[in-house]
Amino acid sequence: MDLVALRGVSFAYSGAPVLLEIDLVIREGDFLALIGPNGSGKTTLVKIILGLIEPSSGEVEIFGRPPAEFSEWGKIGYVPQKATHVDPYFPASVEEVVGMALLARNRRRGARGGQARAEVRRALETVGMGGFGKASIGRLSGGQQQRVFIARALVTSPRILFLDEPTTGVDAETQASFYDLLGRLNRDEGLTIVLITHDIGIVTKHVNRVACLNQRLVYHGDHEDFCRSAAFRDMIGRGDHLISHEH
Repeated sequence: MDLVALRGVSFAYSGAPVLLEIDLVIREGDFLALIGPNGSGKTTLVKIILGLIEPSSGEVEIFGRPPAEFSEWGKIGYVPQKATHVDPYFPASVEEVVGMALLARNRRRGARGGQARAEVRRALETVGMGGFGKASIGRLSGGQQQRVFIARALVTSPRILFLDEPTTGVDAETQASFYDLLGRLNRDEGLTIVLITHDIGIVTKHVNRVACLNQRLVYHGDHEDFCRSAAFRDMIGRGDHLISHEH
């Protein structure tokens, strides 16, 4: 099933082109790495998908509907850039941060507090943070904060999760653990994942699809095929970092 479809999507900012004629389909079950250099339009593309900005031209469909007509935003989880850069004195517990994602939905449904607390606990347990509910979010390590914000995105039971540069500023060991978690969510929970990064070293053993963006979509297909593609050779020629894992 196609969860997201873009047809001929272009976007310009103050007359300067950012995206040009993008055709892209994200299917259920994908673990898609959206890669490209800084300024290639990756974050802009995600904001268009999420309905935060409108394309200059082209069509966008989310679960078969244009963003303006789509209302089931709980089906989409989003972890933005720098989500883990939290003030150490920010006065909120882990449970409160995760529970904020349920506020609008629960007001509509009239859900009870006990149900919400159970959903928060389940989300935290899913990401391995079940024992940290009462902890202050600002006192956690960067890797722990990552997992809390994943739990916040998961608590509404989304079908697709977008993450924008999620490992900035964390060490290699923490990154590996984080991507193992995403791989498990994709493989075992059936969660569709779109991972946005400018560093193609993020193309790990868990990714099954790659979209390479540089204003235009220069590649979209299987991970293994990408490693043999002209887009791959071009990145290697520019000196971009790549770690390739054969399946």
